[in-house]
Parts: sequence; C-alpha cells; structure tokens
Amino acid sequence: MSWKETTDPETKSESLIREFKFKDFVSAWGFMSKVALLAEKMDHHPDWSNSYNKVNISLSTHSAGNKITDKDRKLAEQIDMLGV
Repeated sequence: MSWKETTDPETKSESLIREFKFKDFVSAWGFMSKVALLAEKMDHHPDWSNSYNKVNISLSTHSAGNKITDKDRKLAEQIDMLGV
C-alpha cells in the first residue's frame, strides 16, 4: 500500500496518510523507533498512532498551514525505504 493524499473538507487541511501492519507489537514499536530517528534527523515529525501491530502515520507541514509539502514527501520516501 502506498501513501494516500487526503483533505479535510471542513478545515482544508491536507495530509499524506498510511497504515502499516506488523506481525506483533514489538515489530510495530521497532518501526516507530526507526521512524522517530528519521523524523528527528529531518526535523519533521509525524502525527501517528499505534494499536498493537498497526501504526498509522499522517504527514503534513504545520508551518505551511497544514498542507502537503516536499518535507512530507521526502519523509514518506525515507519511511518507505525502511523496507516494511
């Protein structure tokens, strides 16, 4: 599955979203740790949630008015390169 672009009809906020599924909680948490290191290095932090073996990530640039920017696309590419 790839990233999906969404727009909130009320706020017009844009996001790149994706759900990742893993075999268990430890694998999901390990993935989140890797993403956290990438995000910190890029100084661009996702909104995300974790429920057991699922991680949902939403990317948007708050300083650009909650729009999708190159920063979001670059972080999504880096996350994809983690080989999930």
